Amino acid sequence: MKKFIVAICTMILLSTASFAQTRKRQTTKHPSTSKTNSASSAEAAAAVRTEGANRVATQIKNLSRFLYLVGGVVKGIEAIDAQSKDGQTSPTNEKNKAQLRASFTDFRVGLDSLEVYFRSTPELQPYYTKLVGSASGAASAEQQALAGQFDQACKSLLAVLGRLTDVLVAMP
Repeated sequence: MKKFIVAICTMILLSTASFAQTRKRQTTKHPSTSKTNSASSAEAAAAVRTEGANRVATQIKNLSRFLYLVGGVVKGIEAIDAQSKDGQTSPTNEKNKAQLRASFTDFRVGLDSLEVYFRSTPELQPYYTKLVGSASGAASAEQQALAGQFDQACKSLLAVLGRLTDVLVAMP
């Protein structure tokens, strides 16, 4: 059972726009630089939005996978703690708890990075208002995990997951 928990904890860590051309009534065709530039910038903006949406989707996938697996891990940790005699904790179980806490820290760091990316990218700033607070929710979950309140920490991450899906829905 202990090796299973360690294995699970280890697993946890783990429109393009088309170019516009104008046609003049002359015999030669020249692309309009202003329209070409605007199409090019629209294409670049779409690519940035796609990258932002991909980053949000990656966080959603990672959080979903983690929350799916963590329930069994937490139950295993609690069962080992309940079996311990005289309040002595198992070194392996303490190692599992440390890995689990590190996972919560990793999510906070990842969400901090995501918020910074959205805040500092002009094309993504309209969606930042929906994203803001995700990192602080993950920080709350991290603090709860550090205090050994793993169930409550998971509930906090569920709220973060909801916020991330709202961001993804708002993006075109």
